[in-house]
Amino acid sequence: MSQPLTKEQIESVDKMRPEERFNFCIKEIAQQRKVWILTDEHGSVMLNTEDEDCVPVWPHQEFALQWATGEWEHCTAESISTAKWFSRWTCGLEDDELAVVVFPNDNEEGMVLYPDEFESELRKRGA
Repeated sequence: MSQPLTKEQIESVDKMRPEERFNFCIKEIAQQRKVWILTDEHGSVMLNTEDEDCVPVWPHQEFALQWATGEWEHCTAESISTAKWFSRWTCGLEDDELAVVVFPNDNEEGMVLYPDEFESELRKRGA
């Protein structure tokens, strides 16, 4: 089981540029073999871009919980093993025509990938 992140680690990651956040997220998910999402009674929370409906993902519980405020304060962070993600989520998201937004920041900015691209990035890192 992984150690909780320190306040300093979280602050350091929060200051990263978008590409650094993306690389950090993919590396951490591959290492931990867990994808973190936020859920409520209806399932996974969603973000919307101009072109895509997206499921936001995070590398650690602490980052997901940073988003559990305001309209999402009733949400809980849930981990999904990469094995389960690969076997169910990639094809499920594709079937529902949903994308993945990787590690969005406080301004709801994150790299948007199609589910197969997200899986490919994780597999490249050994997940």
